Amino acid sequence: MNVTQHSDFNPPEIDLKQYIRSIPDYPKPGILFYDISTLLRNADAWQIATARMAHGVAKWQPDLIAGIESRGFVSASPLASAMGCGMIMIRKPGKLPGKTISINYDLEYGQNCIHIQEDAVKPGQKVVIIDDLLATGGTLQASINLLRKVGAEIVGAAALIELKSLKGREKIDVPLHSVITYE
Repeated sequence: MNVTQHSDFNPPEIDLKQYIRSIPDYPKPGILFYDISTLLRNADAWQIATARMAHGVAKWQPDLIAGIESRGFVSASPLASAMGCGMIMIRKPGKLPGKTISINYDLEYGQNCIHIQEDAVKPGQKVVIIDDLLATGGTLQASINLLRKVGAEIVGAAALIELKSLKGREKIDVPLHSVITYE
């Protein structure tokens, strides 16, 4: 089904939070980790989550879906397929063949770097960026900046889960769609 042609599509009402396991003190003490593997292994819940994400971003009519390494690939791949778009990968250093374009960015506790292939996007292509989780927003905004660096038009971003209390949405300068939110 091409979701962009079915604007009246409304995925069934189901609380997807019941399919996400919370793991305290992972990967370090004080962190509450939202484990999406329990959602992914339930075929019905996963299809509903994917349909909700596709329905939320269809209005932006992207040419490409960009997935952020690595769990962002999990949502970006079926979304690109459902929407009839191509998909590109935003990766850590040394993970992509050929020439790459990179950007360094600050995290709360250090720096990081992400890459895309030099020829991944043509100038002017409309791109939606996907990640599994929006927390503080640093990686998502860095991805937006990286794609703009090569001439992409970033029309929106989406996350499977948004942690509202961390205010990552405030750092993002494009429209954002979240499927599941936690305060």
